[in-house]
Amino acid sequence: MSRNVYRTVTDLKGFSLKNCPSMPDPSGVLMCAPDFYDVLDVKNPFMAGQVGTVNRGLARRQWEEVKASFEAAGKTVTLIDPVPGLEDMVFCANQTFVGVDPKMEKVCVLGQMRHSSRKREVPAFEAWFKDHGYRIVKLKDSGVSFEGSGDAIWHPGKRLIWGGHGFRSQHEAYDEVARAVESPVVLLKLVNERFYHLDTCFCPLTSEAVLIYPSAFDAASLELILKIFPIVLTASEGEAVRSMACNAAVVDAKTAILQKGAASVSRHMSVMGLKVLEVDTSEYIKSGGSVYCMKMFLY
Repeated sequence: MSRNVYRTVTDLKGFSLKNCPSMPDPSGVLMCAPDFYDVLDVKNPFMAGQVGTVNRGLARRQWEEVKASFEAAGKTVTLIDPVPGLEDMVFCANQTFVGVDPKMEKVCVLGQMRHSSRKREVPAFEAWFKDHGYRIVKLKDSGVSFEGSGDAIWHPGKRLIWGGHGFRSQHEAYDEVARAVESPVVLLKLVNERFYHLDTCFCPLTSEAVLIYPSAFDAASLELILKIFPIVLTASEGEAVRSMACNAAVVDAKTAILQKGAASVSRHMSVMGLKVLEVDTSEYIKSGGSVYCMKMFLY
């Protein structure tokens, strides 16, 4: 099952999470300073009405708070240089998908962004990961969209990938992703345009527990989630939208970093034994991103 792509519960015949090999925890975090961050156009519903409204000083302070929270959670934060004219580069979860293969070789699968303004971000990340010893993988079909770790999310502690598709990434990309890192992929179809990336509505907390916004998925995808995760917690529409609560970042299944104000989700996380660190990412929510979007886990 090392390279299988699962689309329905029926496909899971013979699949067992227990049989998935272990995956190491991330060794660190990559971030990009918001030197050029802005909202210049509307790429998702969050950005409607937000063009030109970014408070640069506040955005910088919020970014520093997120960075400090990852450091407090025990992760070294490494920085990639921001590039003038790339206002969305601060959201460095999207340009690539990274991990290690079974031989522990570091792998970076390059994203193929849907929007032209974001396509220009990928070369900078390709150069960075190449310089840091990652094997670079490009999708064979340049016409297939794939937005990196915005849609492809590792299962905590396991060699299993959850792959979102429907708005930014296409399901055709995941056969190559599975081959690149020699890991199976469970496909989840997104059907609500406000939840355009998987990381906006799907947040694994531990190997056994996940936080989701159910209305973001089609019925077959919900079945897959319920089949594999013993514990499925849900975010309310208000917290999923207003606070982007499912866009939290969970570090080593121990610490959750999330937008402040999502009281119910915060309680869910605490009950699961996570330490909760609340931050303010309100300037980034204007672009449809929060904590998870602002980082890339490194291996």
